[in-house]
Amino acid sequence: MNIKSYSHHTKKYNVLISAVHSVYRLINSTFGLKDLVVRLSRLICQIFHSQTSIVLLLDPSYEYSILKCTTNGKKASLVDKKVKLADSRVKRIVKSISSIKKSRLLGIPLVCEDLMGLILVQRNKSSAAFDKFDQEMLMVIGEQAVVGIRNLQLYEEQHKLVLGSIKSLVTLLDTRIPQEYTHSPYFSRLVSAIGHQMRLSERQIESLKFASMLHDTGKVDIPLEILTKTTKLTSQELKIIKNHPVKGAQILRHLQALKPVLPIIMYHHEKYDGTGYPSRLKKGQIPLGARIMAVADAFEAMVYGRPYRERKDIRSAIKEIKKKSGTQFDPKVVESFLKVIKKIKLKYA
Repeated sequence: MNIKSYSHHTKKYNVLISAVHSVYRLINSTFGLKDLVVRLSRLICQIFHSQTSIVLLLDPSYEYSILKCTTNGKKASLVDKKVKLADSRVKRIVKSISSIKKSRLLGIPLVCEDLMGLILVQRNKSSAAFDKFDQEMLMVIGEQAVVGIRNLQLYEEQHKLVLGSIKSLVTLLDTRIPQEYTHSPYFSRLVSAIGHQMRLSERQIESLKFASMLHDTGKVDIPLEILTKTTKLTSQELKIIKNHPVKGAQILRHLQALKPVLPIIMYHHEKYDGTGYPSRLKKGQIPLGARIMAVADAFEAMVYGRPYRERKDIRSAIKEIKKKSGTQFDPKVVESFLKVIKKIKLKYA
């Protein structure tokens, strides 16, 4: 092999390694199927210097697309609904379950046991035609894409099962716990909004949402006469009440998917100065999710009301949260809460 030929092969090898690495990073930093399809379509357009790229997922009949992103230049267009296949190029790949290469057009099927979708890339007439190397590189990228897409599909299926289980648990809790002790429909929204304001990841915000629905699970084990008592609690009754975060974590610990949620449930009654319960943690020892939950939970209890506590208006509740910043609450969480409360509309009728 002469120097020129060797240099050419080395360049192609480097291009392939760079492309594979880029797709790998994309797949490992994307946690939603729609987001993955959009980002993958854009990246493929860049890698192949193409005018258009399409990433399309099929329904089980192979007659409809269920998710399709078309990138044209810098513009990406996502279609997130069931659409009958009409493009002859797409139909050809689906029918043959094989790749196509035609001058400035490349297409490959995405196969994981069964056909799950396809990738289509097209260059404009002034660009160079695709060669065999381009086709092989797209097939390598396609193999990576299949793994990433399937993992997210499995994750979303698991997510639906977990969400179904959580809704069943919440329904059970709502029948056991008096309405006066449950949260308003706005609680989960408030918790998530604070998480977004603090720039938490989507996974962390998802854990916050689950925790907002289940953080009082341990109350299911508290006798109703204690739970509904409006007069001062005895030391023994207070001890039972203070055990509900630990009890909640114990009840939910067998659900593997809820593992990231347990520290939030366990420690949402800890205080920033270390005087809370059950473990008297302070400052950074308290998980961030629990620190967020503490602020939202206290605000909700004040404005939504509890039989044992006089209801406050929103302005008075905000003043109380500010007052306890640095003692009961993390100042950074309070700061985010104050920004959020100005933006979102909460109706506590």
